[in-house]
Amino acid sequence: MTEKYTRITRDGLWDNNVVFVQMLALCPTLAVTSTVTNGLGMGLATTAVLVFSNMIISAVRHWVSAEVRIPIYIVLIATLVTLVDMSLNAWVHELYKVLGLFIALIVVNCAILGRAEAFASKSSVTDSALDGLMMGLGFTASLVLIGGVRELLGSGTLFANAHLLLGPAFAFLETTIVTDYKGFLLMILPPGGFMVVGLLLAAKRVIDQRRVARAELVATEASNN
Repeated sequence: MTEKYTRITRDGLWDNNVVFVQMLALCPTLAVTSTVTNGLGMGLATTAVLVFSNMIISAVRHWVSAEVRIPIYIVLIATLVTLVDMSLNAWVHELYKVLGLFIALIVVNCAILGRAEAFASKSSVTDSALDGLMMGLGFTASLVLIGGVRELLGSGTLFANAHLLLGPAFAFLETTIVTDYKGFLLMILPPGGFMVVGLLLAAKRVIDQRRVARAELVATEASNN
């Protein structure tokens, strides 16, 4: 049981990461990650939809026929996205205005429908909830990392306007890393997003290759001994 949960966690956070492995949800990834705050807001909204859609789909999987499962999944996901959209509009309206259309477009995020079809429709509610949570956190971490690099290079700050997402008490997160920095505009624009995603993707591939090489070396030394 522990091994299964460890595998689900590792898949969501690293081995099967939505952005850096599956290469899904790149449209919102490139569009909203001009700052860490925007990336965090989009990531948390998507995580909420992933967790609850996985749980609901897992719970009803025995009552849904294979012929109509996809339309039903889409309706369930659309309902959850509508609730998230209305909640953001009500309680964090300034962030809602920044994220705009991309909240509604969570409905067509292939990662959500993909997890519903590939995992939730075949697994228990508990396993599906954990899968949705880990996939969502992996997606959120990716957006925060990309947003952090772009915001730092683009404006020399981190967590700009964090009080819009987390409330006035978290205004202390709003940090100016480089004072009197005029900014590198390209990093805030979509081409900068492509560049940062490409560089981080390459870095992940290098890390994975080194992990594999290290594991093979350890296995070889163990067999020789």
